[in-house]
Amino acid sequence: MTTYAALLRGINVGGNRKLPMAELRTLMTGLGYDSVATYLQSGQAVFTTGHGDAQSLAAELTKAIEERFGFLVDVLVRDHAYLRAVMADCPFPAAELAARQLHVTYLSEPVAPERYADIDPAAHLPEEFRLGDRALYLYAPDGLGRSKLAEALARPRVHKGLIATTRNWNTVVKLVELTAAGA
Repeated sequence: MTTYAALLRGINVGGNRKLPMAELRTLMTGLGYDSVATYLQSGQAVFTTGHGDAQSLAAELTKAIEERFGFLVDVLVRDHAYLRAVMADCPFPAAELAARQLHVTYLSEPVAPERYADIDPAAHLPEEFRLGDRALYLYAPDGLGRSKLAEALARPRVHKGLIATTRNWNTVVKLVELTAAGA
């Protein structure tokens, strides 16, 4: 059995694409996943299973959500080891920053730095971003809502062809904790 986190993109935001967490837990249990738990209302679920891999589980969950709720939701599935590595590899001093200042965008595939060549890092200082293993780390000292760099990184052409979903540092840490129980 492996413990995973499912990261759902763009649900329960501004009253759109409503997906109640209790119904998501029921759906996932019906797929045969064990120890299903959700975290917050913004699309995180933790579960264990002995079948499939991260990619096939994401596809299975995406299909089941669309069939049950009637809309497409991008889903990334990551195991504890990956989530722990993303947290450990943070290039910014996470322990010294407020959680609202640090974010991780989980990506469906590895990306080359050239993808971000049109974004001038100096123009966005003191905000910064760094690439990791299928992850983009964003330091936004005034928070994500005021971040011009986050706005530039969120342009559709920047992550075209990828699933990209962002979590604040509190959620990054919590997902590591929640998936550790079955690791």
